[in-house]
Order: sequence, then C-alpha cells, then structure tokens
Amino acid sequence: MDQTALTKLLRPKSLAVVGASATPGKIGYTVIDNLVKNGYKGKIYPINPTATEILGLRVYAEIKDVPGKVDLAVITVPVNLVSQVAEECGKKGIGALSVITSGFSEVGRKDLEDELVSIARQYGMCVLGPNIVGTLSNSDKLNASFAPFLPFPGKATLITQSGALLIAMDAITYTRKVGFDKMISIGNMADVDFADLITWLDTDEDTNCICLYIEGFKDGRKFIEASRKCKKPIIALKAGVSAHGAAAAASHTGSLAGAVKVYGAAFQQAGVVQASDLSNLFDRTLALSLQSPLKGDNLLVITNGGGVGVLATDAGERYGVPLQFAPQDVQEELKKHMPAYGSAKNPVDLTGMAGNDWYYKSVKFAYAHPWVDGLVVLYCETAMTNPVEIGQAIKKAVDETGVKNRPIIVSMTGGTRCDEAMAWLVENGIPAYPAPDQAMNAMAALREYHDIRKDIGGSEEICLPESSKKARAIIAKARADGRSMLTEVEAKKLFGAYKLPVAETNLSTSEEEAVALANKTGYPIVMKIVSPDIIHKSDAGGVKVNIKDEAGVRAAYNAILAGAKAYKADAHIFGVAIQEMAPLGTEVIVGSINDPTFGPTVMFGLGGIFVEVLKDVTFRVAPVTNGQVKQMINEIRSVAILAGARGAAPRDRVALEDLIAKYSCMIYDLRDEISETDANPVLVYEEGKGLKVVDARIILKKQ
Repeated sequence: MDQTALTKLLRPKSLAVVGASATPGKIGYTVIDNLVKNGYKGKIYPINPTATEILGLRVYAEIKDVPGKVDLAVITVPVNLVSQVAEECGKKGIGALSVITSGFSEVGRKDLEDELVSIARQYGMCVLGPNIVGTLSNSDKLNASFAPFLPFPGKATLITQSGALLIAMDAITYTRKVGFDKMISIGNMADVDFADLITWLDTDEDTNCICLYIEGFKDGRKFIEASRKCKKPIIALKAGVSAHGAAAAASHTGSLAGAVKVYGAAFQQAGVVQASDLSNLFDRTLALSLQSPLKGDNLLVITNGGGVGVLATDAGERYGVPLQFAPQDVQEELKKHMPAYGSAKNPVDLTGMAGNDWYYKSVKFAYAHPWVDGLVVLYCETAMTNPVEIGQAIKKAVDETGVKNRPIIVSMTGGTRCDEAMAWLVENGIPAYPAPDQAMNAMAALREYHDIRKDIGGSEEICLPESSKKARAIIAKARADGRSMLTEVEAKKLFGAYKLPVAETNLSTSEEEAVALANKTGYPIVMKIVSPDIIHKSDAGGVKVNIKDEAGVRAAYNAILAGAKAYKADAHIFGVAIQEMAPLGTEVIVGSINDPTFGPTVMFGLGGIFVEVLKDVTFRVAPVTNGQVKQMINEIRSVAILAGARGAAPRDRVALEDLIAKYSCMIYDLRDEISETDANPVLVYEEGKGLKVVDARIILKKQ
C-alpha cells in the first residue's frame, strides 16, 4: 500500500464530500457539518449537482469543477453511482477515497466492490471501506464521518470493522476518559486493511498505541508481518471466536482447531496484546498508550486499605503478575511512612491513616528503588483525605524521582471525588481505574507486551529443495491414483523426506513379503492394515503389536486381512504395513490444519487423555521460530510431565523442539498441497535418547 496515499486519506490537506447535502439528517450533510464545527483547517469542497451553498461553503456540481488540488474524496452517493464517482475522482488526481456508502459485499455485491477497487488502482488511489462511518482525527481537527464528535483526546488510535461500535466507543471515551487521537472505520476492507493502517500509524507522531476491533482478516499473514514490524503497542479485541466448522475434520488437529486458538496464536506471533472484552480493551489501551512496558517480575503495590490490597494480590495471581515480598531494606524504609500496625511486605498497607505526605514519601521512595520494576498505587476514599490531593501527591513523587521507563498505575475506589482525581491523573499521564483488579489487569497488559515482543524473534528451520522434491513426488502419485489421503506408509516417507524421525514402516502385499520385511526390520514389529477406506484401524482389528517371529507375522497378516474384509467388504486394501515396534515413551501429538485465514498452523500437545479429553494443546501459525517452539511446549498445562513428574526422568526436549521446527517447515513448504496432518503419537524418550513418530496421517487439499 502506497504510504503517500494513506497520508492523503488520514491527514488530508483538502477534501471533497461527494454526495454533500443541504438537508439536515442526511449523511452528506452530517459529514460537512462535522468538518465545519470541529474546525478542520483544510479546504472543504461539497459536491452536489443541485445545491449552491451548504453551511456557508460553495458547492460544486461535479468533482472536475473544483479549482484546487484534492487529497481525499469522502463518498456518500448511492451505491450505483460510486464507480462513476471513483472514475471522476481518479481523473481529477485525487489520492484517496473514503467510501461511506453501503450496499457492496456486505449484501452480496462483491462485484461492485471489485469494480471500485479496480478503478482506484488504475489511478493510484487507495480506498477505505466501503460501508464505513468515516475517519476522525483530533490532531487534524478532522471529523470526516457521521460520528457525532471527535473522541476524548489522547495518544491511542482505534481501527474497527464495526462502524456502529466506533460511534459507541467515541462516546465512551468521554465517560471512561480514555484518550484517542484517531478513530478509523475500516468496513469491508476492499482495499485498505488493518496491516496497511498499522504500517502507517507506526510512523504517526500522534499515536502511541494502536487499538483494534477485529471480526476477521482477508490476509492474516500480512497482518502478522505488519504487526511484528510495528514498534508501537498493538492491542486487539477479536469478535467471533467460534470454531471454523472443523468438528467434522478428519484429523485430531482439525477437530481441535478453532478461531479462538488460531487467532490467539497469530496475535502472539505478531506481538499483539489481546483484550477479553470491550471494557478490558479500554482499560488496556489506557495503560499501553500512557506507560512503559513492565520489564521485570518485581511489582510493588502500595495501598491504604487491606481489602483492596488483598483483591489486588488475587488479581495479580490471576493475570500473571504475582506479587513477591519486598526485600528487607525496602520494607524498613517504607515502615517509616506508616503506623506500627501497617505492613510493608507487599502489598504495602499504609493503613487508613495515610494522607498526602505518606503517599508522597512512600511512592517517591518505592518508584525510585532499583528493586521495583513497576508500581501499583491503590486508594480507598476516606473522610480525612482529598482524592485529588492524593493523586497530585502521587504524580509529584513520580516526577521528582526522575525515573523514566518504569510503569505506574493507580486505582481509586470511591465516589465522585475519586472520579475527579482519576480524570486528573489520566490527563497527567498516569492510568487510573476504579477497581484494583482493573489496575492489575492493566499492569499485566504492560508485562504481556514486554514478554510478547521479546519472544517474537528467532530463526526458522530451512527446508531443503530435495526434501520438497521427494515429498511432492509422493503426493503426485497419490493424486494420480485419485486419492486425497496418503497411506500411513506414504505419510511416513514424506515425513522422512524432511528428516523427521519416523518408525521404519514398509508396505507388504503378500504373506511372504510381510515375512521378508519383518526379518529385515527386526523383531518385535507392529503390523497394520493399509486402506484408504479404513481410517480407524483398531476398529477393524487392523493393528497387531509385539509380533516376535515369523509364525506370528503369518498369523497376523491373515488375521488383519480377514478382519478388514469383515469390517468393510468393499474396502480397497493396499496391503499390510510392517513397522518397527518403537520402545514405550511419553506420547505427544504434533499436527496441522491449513487455516482459511492464516494458512498452515502447527498444533502441539501431550497425547492420550491430554488431547482426547482435556484438549491440552497449543497452536502457532507456520513456520515457527525456535523461540516460538519453546513457548508452545511451555504453554500446555501438562508440561510438567515432560520435565519428569513423579520421579520419572525428564524427556528429550531438544529432540522435541527439533521435531516441531522441522514439522513446521514441512507443512509451510507444502501449504499448497496439505490440508491436515497429524504425527500421533510421537514417543518421546529420556533426555539424549530422541523420539519416534509411530503413526502419521496426511490429508491433501482438494484440487
């Protein structure tokens, strides 16, 4: 996306409103009215073929009649006229179109949308929308929308797919005192999308934090790439996190995947902090737009009430910023600013006797102390204190330390006086909240941002050309046979092409060949039916284990074939697989689905009950870096088992990390071919002893 075109869209020096109206209540009138009353300093050109003047502005019949240069056209004409208007704007040399008009892909008319974008690209214009509210910018005094007013001023920028939500959030900024410089309605994203705006906002001096309301992406990987490169905090609220309809998928991974897991993984890889709901989005935006990240584990809480201190402690545990007792030297100093019955451990309880001076001295000492990585200050309203003066004492203490890049957050629990004090604090750069759990959650957002940005780097496994060539030959043979699923033998050979450690498995098509392969493999062995029509082999009696000699091979071969024919008489049977019997180990599963938004994803979890019942799995978008692989393993609730729970020896995590990295490389390399795949189970052995993939499944994309 041309960044110059985006500048004309978001910071226009002149604009035309095509479809301007002299009738109050119409969108074409409201946009003009908003521009005028909010003091937009650029040139405004209303376009209407019948009117001559609107709100004191000269009206032009057509865009070609405008005498000056125009950066932006705000389009409000009926949908059937939009393409014609876009053509006229292109000929005029306009740089950007903000299309408020509805009636495009949201009602099934994608053809009109495609035509609009095609015209815009022909003339080098960018298109915001269609089907939007418009754009708002405090720093430019620009309200090119039908939202009623500019938002409460601040340093955040909102991008939202919901126009109605933009209007609601615009109003909420004043009641919540959460400041935004810009609000951008993105609508159908026919052209300009989240990634384009994130890239532009990364260089915008009036934006400290980017706030997103997301319903979906057209290009999820583009979003990840833009967000990873962005140097500013991004916070997202994702709506619509029901499953992708994958319950009927043919693999474990497919049935476990869903929007909430895949989007969550994508946000983590993109370095984007998530919000749980709309209120939480405001809370976290306030903190991320005003404060530095929390870079260490030592969070100190100072309070005048034991109850809110306990609530903050509980919230810290819940949100991932648990409190630790302060060192003795910190405690001794803090005791000077409280009565004998106070507590300096953490939370630091100054008691209800605390006034301006105690808050000032304790905050000034604590905020400057090198042990303290972040500070949360709690206040419960009392008759002896003035909340505004308490807030001023806190701000003065912070300023006098001269400390920078260390977060501080305040919570004031009380009535209207506390509301006034918190508004004052926010205006002076300190986030403030009415409840301690909100304050702790906001501090957790600052910690999450630090951690998530720290971990997005790292190297990726590189796939060799010969691996891809071998794999594609196996896939081509299956497609030539008219199959959309590889046999287990084929799947393991494909895995092996990418150096995944698979249990040796070969196909026998006769009893004698089975014996020969078993003797070559070495006993004991496992024997399995190979049939595209028998997915669940055990149900058909198609798996025999721990076969120790030739007689056992012969008996198993005939029993497997008989069982398969009894299970499904018309099954197409390729033969019987002869597989080395790998030693017992800890079962894990590695899998993938090809997500419609993000492409190939990687799933990891422990096998058995952990995946079947507890669904203890985690996802990432492929390919993954070495740092992301480590994160995946640590994220599952049952990770302690890999560390050697209940006296067992630790498992080989190095081999497991290597497997996931190679697997990720494989599925990304074959993203045009593979729909779903599982390595399940993978048996992980003690440290230094590696692992084995003992079963494999690959489902191909339909062509």
